[in-house]
Parts: sequence; structure tokens; C-alpha cells
Amino acid sequence: MRNTVQEHSAFRFAVQLYNTNQNTTEKPFHLNYHVDHLDSSNSFSVTNAFCSQFSRGVYAIFGFYDQMSMNTLTSFCGALHTSFVTPSFPTDADVQFVIQMRPALKGAILSLLGHYKWEKFVYLYDTERGFSILQAIMEAAVQNNWQVTARSVGNIKDVQEFRRIIEEMDRRQEKRYLIDCEVERINTILEQVVILGKHSRGYHYMLANLGFTDILLERVMHGGANITGFQIVNNENPMVQQFIQRWVRLDEREFPEAKNAPLKYTSALTHDAILVIAEAFRYLRRQRVDVSRRGSAGDCLANPAVPWSQGIDIERALKMVQVQGMTGNIQFDTYGRRTNYTIDVYEMKVTGSRKAGYWNEYERFVPFSDQQISNDSASAENRTIVVTTILESPYVMYKKNHEQLEGNERYEGYCVDLAYEIAKHVRIKYKLSIVGDGKYGARDPETKIWNGMVGELVYGRADIAVAPLTITLVREEVIDFSKPFMSLGISIMIKKPQKSKPGVFSFLDPLAYEIWMCIVFAYIGVSVVLFLVSRFSPYEWHLEDNNEEPRDPQSPPDPPNEFGIFNSLWFSLGAFMQQGCDISPRSLSGRIVGGVWWFFTLIIISSYTANLAAFLTVERMVSPIESAEDLAKQTEIAYGTLDSGSTKEFFRVSALQLTGPAGFHHLLTKPSTPTNNQIIGWQVQLLIFLKDSQ
Repeated sequence: MRNTVQEHSAFRFAVQLYNTNQNTTEKPFHLNYHVDHLDSSNSFSVTNAFCSQFSRGVYAIFGFYDQMSMNTLTSFCGALHTSFVTPSFPTDADVQFVIQMRPALKGAILSLLGHYKWEKFVYLYDTERGFSILQAIMEAAVQNNWQVTARSVGNIKDVQEFRRIIEEMDRRQEKRYLIDCEVERINTILEQVVILGKHSRGYHYMLANLGFTDILLERVMHGGANITGFQIVNNENPMVQQFIQRWVRLDEREFPEAKNAPLKYTSALTHDAILVIAEAFRYLRRQRVDVSRRGSAGDCLANPAVPWSQGIDIERALKMVQVQGMTGNIQFDTYGRRTNYTIDVYEMKVTGSRKAGYWNEYERFVPFSDQQISNDSASAENRTIVVTTILESPYVMYKKNHEQLEGNERYEGYCVDLAYEIAKHVRIKYKLSIVGDGKYGARDPETKIWNGMVGELVYGRADIAVAPLTITLVREEVIDFSKPFMSLGISIMIKKPQKSKPGVFSFLDPLAYEIWMCIVFAYIGVSVVLFLVSRFSPYEWHLEDNNEEPRDPQSPPDPPNEFGIFNSLWFSLGAFMQQGCDISPRSLSGRIVGGVWWFFTLIIISSYTANLAAFLTVERMVSPIESAEDLAKQTEIAYGTLDSGSTKEFFRVSALQLTGPAGFHHLLTKPSTPTNNQIIGWQVQLLIFLKDSQ
């Protein structure tokens, strides 16, 4: 017997219940069992376990199979006429001596696909159980022109592979998924769905499993996605309630996973299998059919095989059983498949799970009358629209006498007037509702749950939001936006910088220091060039006047040159200061150098005068923060923004990597970050507040 822990406990408890609660009007008999634990992937272990049970002279075998062991077990049972009762996935093969306790889901799935009018969806299936349903879906897709993307996930061991599949499907704009797996694998897939945030409104997941209540759906439910599933165990059934009352009182040491774990649907099928076996033998005793073994049971590996002569009688009795169990009406066809059964259909929305209808072979899917028209499709004219908003001046404010007013009359502001005009135009009734947590709306990075006004919309607690709500990419993935009535970006509100007083060298401010250095070098260079030109040109040399004192007749006269190095510097300085000079060049080359310098000083002085006028008339403001790097690398000035707003989200996901003693993580972790429409007091000297329309 291949089992999980709880199914094994349910098997032993069901046998114990029958042996201790027999009908005294009939001749009693006891059920005895032998248990073998084996690895179904090992064909030798499966063969050895079956032969061991057969050699003991068992009347029937109960157990689980998978895709690898199914053919081996069914072949042995057919050859040796030994009935095999199993809660495992049903097979379409027409095999004898196999009693399938689990109903087939193929018809129910096709009915719901037609009911929800799915024309494009993804089918994730387990290779052990999904081939028959896959074939039926593909045949229906050809007939109905469906677009089906099928992926096998039965052999996936790495959870990252599930994530890659979901991301690939999301790039294809896939919003509908049919997941045909066992409960454990479904939980793994849904966990990745939550991590990726693909459980918001607009997504629909259909879980092709008979244990809808066994699946962990709490985190998925809070995202707003619609989830549909199937349930074979009716918890309102008195038989189920009575069994669970006894089940939770069992000793955990003797019956593991009985007290502290919910009852699985496979455990309920295990219980019903014991009922079927007991009812079959009770029928044989009433009919006085002798099924007792005589002599040795024989060799299961004999060639040719020697079947058990009474095995056909037991198989016939098992197929004739009709009993009410924990999974409803139990009845079989000629091939041992469940028939005449009913499956409940459940829907999970943000408000919780509810029974949406049922399915059977004759009526197909029957939705409950109150599900025919859901609240999502109800006419807006016949109900009151819930409008969520946030207190933010001047958009939404309380009136001064709001305590004396009721309903929408308590509020005033731009958004209040906007909601009134829209409601009057489309003729609907509405009710303003202030968001409880006072936040605009952001998604928690760990739980993926939305808060604020966005959360009110995603989880169906409000129909529309009228507020200064910023349009962001992550918000557009879960809600729809109208055309914006205001266009705002991120603004920075900072303490007014201090005024700076002019310094001694303020006259240098109109020009950059690099320009001043270039002017100095140009001044020196022009003076040197003028000096050299004057030394080489003969026109700059002349004799002294005769009126001057005569020189020594023994020494020849030295013709003077007015442009020595100091006079050249003085000439350049006078030209730069727009002043005159007693000397001027006489040579052509000297005059060219002087003219170029005069033109240069004309441009420089004009530019300087224009900039100086602006610097003298406008007071400069000294800002301690000039860039994002300056903000992140300092600790003196605290900075923050509204909690759960688009500005905070912008800095959280920004690719800008800044290092420093504070860094932008300070913005996200500061416990006293302002949370409403006002900046709360921080006991610091300076504060920067980053804000947009949120």
C-alpha cells in the first residue's frame, strides 16, 4: 500500500470503525489487513509487494498508484482476478478488477470552461493524471476555436521553473489558468503566483482538483483574483460531520495527522473505499456466495497465470455496491468507474469562498440562482456605488459643521464636487467612504497585499476612487485609471535656504574663476608680445630731443624705446580698464597687437558689466542640497515622504544606487515618516519633504 500519512491513518480508522460498529442483525465478520510500504517508482518493489499480498490469500487490495505503477498493478489484477480498490486518479482504460473511488473531472471541467466562456487560457497539468483531460480539452478547442497553451508541470522539481512559466505566460497577456495537479503541487504554483503578484483582480484560476478546501488560498484570496475549484466532500453532510468529530479526538501517536490537520479529500475517499469493501462482502454473505480460499493462493508469477476462481464474484459484488459515503453517492459502472455522482463547484473571491453550484452527469453544471447575476455585473443604477477617497486638502476636507451633517454632505473640496458632477451626469447613487488606513495605496513587497485606496478597489470594498491618486505602472496592473484631472510631478519641499551676504571678492562672481585665470594669462602674454615686437621694430626707436642735457661725448647716444616691459604691462592694463595711456605703439605690428587686445577687452568688459548688474540686483540663495547624491550622503537633514504613496514607491524601485552614511533606505525605514496630509513634527533642525499627488 503506497500512502501518505493521513490516508494511512484514515484507512486504519475506517477499518476500526467498521469492526466495532457492526449491524447485529447480520452475521458479523471482521476486516483484517496487511500493509506494505513501497516505492511505486520501483517496478520490482511493486511486483514483490503485490505477490506478497496475493500469497497471503487476500480478497482485495487497496492502495494508490501513479503513472509508473498503474500498468503493473492493473495487469496483475486482471491476470489473477484480484480486485484493486484505489482512490488514485481515474483512468479511461477499460480495465477489469480495478475499482476507482475518485470521480472523473473531465466533464465538469469542460462544462465550466463553457460556462465561463473561456476562449484563451493556459492548461498546466500533471503528467500522471492530465493526459485524458488534455485530450478532451484539445478536442473541444478544435470544435470551439479555443486558444489553449498546455504545459506539463509533473516533472518540475525546481520552484523557479514554475515562476519562469508564469512570467512567460504573463508576457503573452494570459490571465486565465486551468491547473490540473494534486494539492501539494497546486499550493506550490499558487505560492509563486503570489510572489509574482499575479493574483490580483483580472486573473482567474480554475483548480482541477476535488479538494478545493484542502488548498491554501488565504494569500491568493487577498489579491483579488477569482478562483474556481471543485469539492467532492460535502462538509454539511451529517456523515462527514460525525466522522470529523471522532477524527479530531483520535490519539495523534496512533493516528498521525488526525488531530491537528484538516481532513483531506483523499482520506475521505479512503474511508469510502472501506465502506465499499465492507458492503460488497456483506452482499456476498447475504447471497450465500462462498468466497473462502481453499489451499494455497498460488504463485502470482506462474506462467501461464492461474487466476483466483472466486475473484470474479468479488469484483461483481464491488461494482454492484451503492452506498452513501463521505463523498456522496457511491456507484460504479461495468468498468469500475464512479457514476451518478455530484461535484460541488466553489468560487473564491475577496469576500471568501462560496458554493457557486454543482455538476452531475445528467444536468451538467447547475449554478445557484443567486449566482446567475453577481454583484460584479449588477446594474449600477440599482445600487449605491461606494466611492473611496482620502482626506487631503483642498481635494477632500471635512466641513466646519460636519458633526451635524450626514453622508456625503459632511465633505467638501475639489474631488467631492467632481464626484457629485459625475454622479449627476451618469445618474447613479454613491456614498463617499474615507479610506480606513489613510493611505493612497502600495503593495507590500513580502505579502503582495495592497493597502490604502488601491486595496479598497482591488479587494472589492469600493467601486471607484476619486482622489489625487498618481498613475503608476504597478497600480495600472491591478486597477484602471481615468484621464488625469491634474498633472503633477515629484516636488521637493525644503526649509527656505539662508540668504548669503556679499564677500570681499564678490566682484569676481560674474565670471568663472577659469575665465579670470585666462584673462590674467592673456594680459601677461599680450604685454610680452608687445614688448618683443617693439624691441624688433625700428619704428619704436627714436633719438632724444636736443633740449635735453648733453651726454658724454665719448659714449654714443642710446636711442630710447618707450615700450619696455613695464610700459607694455601698463599699456595693456590701461586698455583693459578702458582708460588712456601716455604712450602708444608706432609700428604696424605693435598697433595690430594693441588693436586685438582692445577688441578682446571690449568683449570681456561688456560681458562682465552685464553679469555684474544681475549679481548686484538679485540676492543669491545658498541651498545645502544641490543633487540626489547630496541628499543621500548627509545625515544632518532628515527627509521623508507620505507612506504608501507613489513617491515612496519611486525611490524604492529606483535603479539609482547611492552610497553614504544615510542612503535612500533611510527614506523607506524612518518610523516617523509622515503618513497623512501633514508633516508630523520631527525633533530635528532641518527637514526635506518629497511629495507629489500620490
